[in-house]
This record gives sequence, C-alpha cells and structure tokens, in this order.
Amino acid sequence: MRVLVVEDDDKIATFVVRGLKQAGYAVDHAPDGETGLALAESTNYDAAIVDIMLPKLDGISLVKRLRAARQTMPVLFLSAKNSVDDRVLGLQSGGDDYLTKPFAFSELVARLHALIRRATQSPEATRLVSGDVTLDLVTREVTCAGQSVELQPREFSLLAFLLRHAGRPVSKTMILEHVWDYSFDPQTNVVDVVVSRLRSKIDPDHQRLTTVRGVGYIFRPHV
Repeated sequence: MRVLVVEDDDKIATFVVRGLKQAGYAVDHAPDGETGLALAESTNYDAAIVDIMLPKLDGISLVKRLRAARQTMPVLFLSAKNSVDDRVLGLQSGGDDYLTKPFAFSELVARLHALIRRATQSPEATRLVSGDVTLDLVTREVTCAGQSVELQPREFSLLAFLLRHAGRPVSKTMILEHVWDYSFDPQTNVVDVVVSRLRSKIDPDHQRLTTVRGVGYIFRPHV
C-alpha cells in the first residue's frame, strides 16, 4: 500500500513516515501543499494523510482541488484544531476522516487502514488469506500450510501486496510503486531479489508464486 503524507512539521512528518514504513507501507512525503498536490496528481496512492495548516497551499484547498479533478483516494486530515466546526469543514471539503494533534500512532494506522479497507471494499479488516497462506496485518504473523513463517519487513509488504491481488498478475512496476518508495527503474532487480527470498520461505517449489513471462508475477490461491 502506497501512502502520501503532506506535513510541513519536520518532527511530525519524520514520526509518521518512519512509523508507516515500519508498518509495511510505501510512503512519499511532501513538505507543503503544492508539492503534495503535484504528487497526488501524478502518482497512484492508496490513501493520503494531509495536514490542514500547510505552506503554499493549505490542506483544505489541496483536497478540494483533488475532488474537483475526480481524485477519489481516501484522505485523512491532521490538525491541531479540534472544534466541531473545524472537523465539519474538513469533512465537507472532501476529507474522509479527521484526526487531531497530538495523536497516538496506533490510532492513525487504524484509521488509515479502515479508510483503505472501505475504499477497496475489502471485507477483511486485519487478515489476508489465500489458499493455505495467512497474513495478519496487526500481529504481522504469517503462516503457510499451518507453519509459522518469519519474514523481513519488505518481504512482508510484498506478500501483503500479492495476497491483495491473489489470482491476478501484477507487474514489477506495480510492485515497486506500492511496496517500495520510488518509481520504476527498468535496470533494478530489487523486486526479483525479494521475490526470490519470499519464494524460498513460502514457495520453494514455485507453485504459489509464479512468474508470468513479460508481465510480472502472480500469486495463485490454490496449488
């Protein structure tokens, strides 16, 4: 899952970005509203976290422009303002949720996860299951054929992305955009390396996670 964080406070931005990456998200950060708008218009994000008080372009105006352009990604507003009128304004401008500062990071992640779940119409809140592979997004536990599997953070994020698209081929470009923090580089083999490591742990016979020549990879629910 790829998330845009638009926050001008360096301390808060560092805290949120680092925490989201540790939670398995791919994250881009914009320090002002104009940069955030440009990123949101040019990149496919699963959700955005937007501070209301931003330099160059405030968060309310940023989201209004996105909605006017029919950009539908869910938006979680952050603000030090906690009055009812402020929350109503944020929601009326096109925001999907509103969190006041200071906040607990666990609550931010829970709200973000709920927004993404609603946007993708996913019925499962905390677990991804495909065949005999289960991944718990909260406890970060993974089992394969009933056996516990230890995964590194990037392997976990890759498996989560593949499980969300189980049965459908995904390209290396899609994987890089949603699992890593940079756009596609045709010269990099980082996806192949992590896929290989993941296969060695959950699919040594290459039956679950298979290569689709000229396209990318597919996680097959049944083997």
